[in-house]
Amino acid sequence: MINISKLYCGLAGQSDNLRYSREDSAGPVVVYNCTSRCNLNCLHCYSYSQRDSQSSELTTAQAKKLIRQLAEADCPVVLFSGGEPLLREDLLELLAEAAQLGLRCVISSNGTLIDSSAAQRLRDASVNYVGISLDGDQTVHDKFRAAKGSFKAAVEGIENCKKAGLKTGLRFTITKTNSNQVRFIFDIAASTGVRRICFYHLVRTGRAQEMENQALNPDQIRHLIDTIIEKTDDFVKRGYLDEVLTVGNHADGPYLLVRMKQENNHLYDKAKELLLLNGGNRTGEKIGCVSWDGSVHPDQFWRNYSLGNIRDKPFSQIWENSAEPVLHKLRNKTRFGDKRCLKCRWFELCKGNFRFLNNHPEDEHWLNEPACYLKDEEITKSQD
Repeated sequence: MINISKLYCGLAGQSDNLRYSREDSAGPVVVYNCTSRCNLNCLHCYSYSQRDSQSSELTTAQAKKLIRQLAEADCPVVLFSGGEPLLREDLLELLAEAAQLGLRCVISSNGTLIDSSAAQRLRDASVNYVGISLDGDQTVHDKFRAAKGSFKAAVEGIENCKKAGLKTGLRFTITKTNSNQVRFIFDIAASTGVRRICFYHLVRTGRAQEMENQALNPDQIRHLIDTIIEKTDDFVKRGYLDEVLTVGNHADGPYLLVRMKQENNHLYDKAKELLLLNGGNRTGEKIGCVSWDGSVHPDQFWRNYSLGNIRDKPFSQIWENSAEPVLHKLRNKTRFGDKRCLKCRWFELCKGNFRFLNNHPEDEHWLNEPACYLKDEEITKSQD
């Protein structure tokens, strides 16, 4: 995650202690896709979620065992996602288990099932944060979600979370089709009192593989990131937002620094220091994922490859297996990174978006996904 409001505007963020700490002892933030079921059919769903129940989902007892293992692994945050996590009947029971163990829990939801009662129950379950996805205005959102009325229901979910006193944020996945909706997302955040926005770059996994030519080209990405930076600066100065982040493309960090250098932004040196502290892409190191069937993945967008299953081995044994070939590469990027990345002046604070999209971990299948959009002259090694 690249915290635009922190790096560019100097505004403290709620997760700064995790993102910029000099301590490296904590375990990974884990996304637990607790169910594959979803009441919507989103075009860009990374998990290929379906309406029907999956018998392969962990039972309540197995899910509680996983949560205990995550606590033992010193995971600072568990993000309950899906599918739609509110479709899991024992969600509140699992949240209670996590809270009892001192885990910080957040929810990623489409918002349509969060009525006032559900919002209060999430609040009572000590949920720290709810992120609700929007793809744009009503017409765009309902088309992406393949469900008329889903925009209105999501906004009602946001309002119910706010009324219940839950910290609430917006999640927006960037595609060619909805890239013109960024300004709308800022406006609706302000109108609903939401103070945090996460902009996700599209990763071509799950149903997103079926979206033809939806990845932006480099010029389009640069224009979009510029828009996010400018809107963030404006809305922070006006007191409308606390935190704006981009997620999924670590080239955003170097691109932000290049812009700040050109503008003589007085926060440039501090921003560079913080990005170095963050260490760039920590997929398979400080971020992991457990699927509904117990499979462990390097992150939530990488379910094409399993590191192991918690039904067979405890999470820590899987996560700490230095002999696992994919984890070995991810944790030794200075040896195995993309060739262009290894020559880049920003490598230590970016580490690229190294992954493979099929099921084969051989060297020839690894690539930057999403692609780097920096120009050659911007990555040439030189002294600041």
